[in-house]
Amino acid sequence: MTKLCTLLLISGLISGLMACTSVAPWERGVLAQPQMALDPNPLQSGLRAHNYPSREAGASTNASGGGGGCGCF
Repeated sequence: MTKLCTLLLISGLISGLMACTSVAPWERGVLAQPQMALDPNPLQSGLRAHNYPSREAGASTNASGGGGGCGCF
C-alpha cells in the first residue's frame, strides 16, 4: 500500500513539474490580449470602488469620504 501511495505521489509530482514551461516571446502577445485579463475594465472597477462608499452609508471600506447614502458624490 505504501508503495502505491509513493508511486502515485511521485507520478503526481512529475506530471506537475512537466506543466512548468516558459512562454516563448511570440506567444506572449496572445496572453497580453484584453480578453485574458482578470479584470477587463480596471479603470471602471477602480472608479466604482472609489464611489461605492459615498453612496452606501454603511459600507465599511478603507476609502475615505462620506455621503448620506443618497447617491451623491
